[in-house]
Amino acid sequence: MATTAELINAFTTLLVTTDPPGLAPIFLGLTAGMNAAQRKQTALRGTIIAFVILSVFAVTGAGVLGVLGISLPAFRIAGGFLLFFIAFEMVFEKRQERKEKTSELAITKDHIQNLAVFPLAIPLISGPGSISATILLAGNFPTALQRVQLIVVIAVVFAIILAALMIADRIDRYLGQTGRAILTRLLGVLLAALAVQFVIDGIRASMTVYTGP
Repeated sequence: MATTAELINAFTTLLVTTDPPGLAPIFLGLTAGMNAAQRKQTALRGTIIAFVILSVFAVTGAGVLGVLGISLPAFRIAGGFLLFFIAFEMVFEKRQERKEKTSELAITKDHIQNLAVFPLAIPLISGPGSISATILLAGNFPTALQRVQLIVVIAVVFAIILAALMIADRIDRYLGQTGRAILTRLLGVLLAALAVQFVIDGIRASMTVYTGP
């Protein structure tokens, strides 16, 4: 069984990396011209697809690393740096700009019919940051029961994401531009701290491997 602290850490990490408040305005832009029913169907399909993707990585992520000859401590360090870069983008408003460019690219290439898959599920929800975070967290949930707990945590996070997309128009009106900027920066600082912790854990684990107990 995972500890309460581990579950809270996993929940916080995934919630920050998926960034539900940041997804809401992008989702509105992607679904412009759709009615409420179409928008809800797109949100549900995209969220389910992204959940399946992260669940697969939660179960098989470490195994994939083993096949590639990459140790978990090394991936923790690399993933920590990647998450820190995402945090940097969030604090300095670079990530939202990149997401908006991604959504514009999808529209110009006429992916409207499949936007639940691209770019909503990939890469806006289950992007490099959330995939890296899932694989990193899976290292702290080694047993089958703990992996089930991690998948439950992912499900809770994605329920929040789905709710945010369903009420995207309300969230956007409530937060406003200033509110979104403040919230994104606060989440970015929190993610930066979690990323540094991943790097520290990776270095500590790699030193244990090479120096022995």
